[in-house]
Amino acid sequence: MKIKTSVTLLLSALMLNQSVWAAQQLTVWEDIKKADGIKAAVADFQKQFNVDVKVQEMPFAQQIEKLRLDGPAGIGPDVLVIPNDQLGSAVVQGLLAPLKIDAAEQGAYTPSAMAAFTQNKVVYGIPKAVETLVLIYNKDLLPAPLKTLDEYRAFSQKQREAKQYGLLAKFDQIYYSWGVMAPMGAYIFGKNAQGAINTQDIGLNTPGSVEAVTYLRRFFSEGLLPGGIMGDNGLNAIDSLFTEKKAAAVINGPWAFQPYQAAGINYGVAPLPLLPNGKPMSSFLGVKGYVVSTWSKDQALAQQFLSFINQPQYVKARYQKTQEIPPVTALMNDPMIKDDEKANAVAVQSARASAMPGVPEMQEVWGPANAALELSVSGKQAPKAALDNAVKQITMQIEAMQASNQ
Repeated sequence: MKIKTSVTLLLSALMLNQSVWAAQQLTVWEDIKKADGIKAAVADFQKQFNVDVKVQEMPFAQQIEKLRLDGPAGIGPDVLVIPNDQLGSAVVQGLLAPLKIDAAEQGAYTPSAMAAFTQNKVVYGIPKAVETLVLIYNKDLLPAPLKTLDEYRAFSQKQREAKQYGLLAKFDQIYYSWGVMAPMGAYIFGKNAQGAINTQDIGLNTPGSVEAVTYLRRFFSEGLLPGGIMGDNGLNAIDSLFTEKKAAAVINGPWAFQPYQAAGINYGVAPLPLLPNGKPMSSFLGVKGYVVSTWSKDQALAQQFLSFINQPQYVKARYQKTQEIPPVTALMNDPMIKDDEKANAVAVQSARASAMPGVPEMQEVWGPANAALELSVSGKQAPKAALDNAVKQITMQIEAMQASNQ
């Protein structure tokens, strides 16, 4: 009996040691070509907490889809990176673990970036990097950025007389026109009494929204924007006109910096201009964030890892390696970012931007909204009628989507 008891205790001890050892391993999925940015932080975490951290790279937009398969199979990550517009569906499907982040830690990030990874007042991620639309201008054609959108309209009129273009922007798509629509009174989804998103309340046809689209229509009706920039291939047309030095300025994102530099354009970057009502143009905020898998065997350790690698000194090192703008308030005021024209423009505009609603219903907005904008700015339909129809279409599509999920 003593021998049997001793064997049982020994096996129990071995199993306990094995579980402790298993708990001290983490698998992290990082974005492609971005692992170098967290290398020092990972090394320090491993030393300080005696944890073996395995980092694998893969495109961040594909990670949540891979988690759906690898998580249940037991081969998925503890920590991964996702864009904020994938958060809503991931939470609904139960793929992500909620995080316990106190108010002080949340306060280190810009409110809009933190909100991008919060659902119904529950935090699901730590913001890693932000990107948003900015104004990019050719310094040889426009020595300094203009202050207002009206000034760009007047400048564009002069440029057209010289057979060139002033400011180019895809105002026929909501991603690009939202910066005018939102500050003038449009909203995508309202909120209920508890502050949660109400997908039954769609605000794309408010009086302010109609006024904004009517204003944007003038850029097309006055011939300041070419018809060729409408539709899915419009961005290619804009890029071509800018790199061929036939346009002085464009509204685009940080992803355009490298191609414009490669084309030999002497360009500058500035936040988006002011609107006729005196408010700055807004924009949609794209946020990458670190999240924890539901299937993580040690969610507390995974969250500890997130808090550790997002300390200011590690975030600063990550920025230096990746050039991705961190939504950390203290770093946005750091000379390293503040004195860099491109980085500062993105940082300033990010503070003015708002994250797109992180709910699955957002996917039903894009098509009808873009169709309404194209009909409006091309003069084929009055803005109010087009926006009213878009709201009806979005409402029907959301009802159908919700019914199919029941």
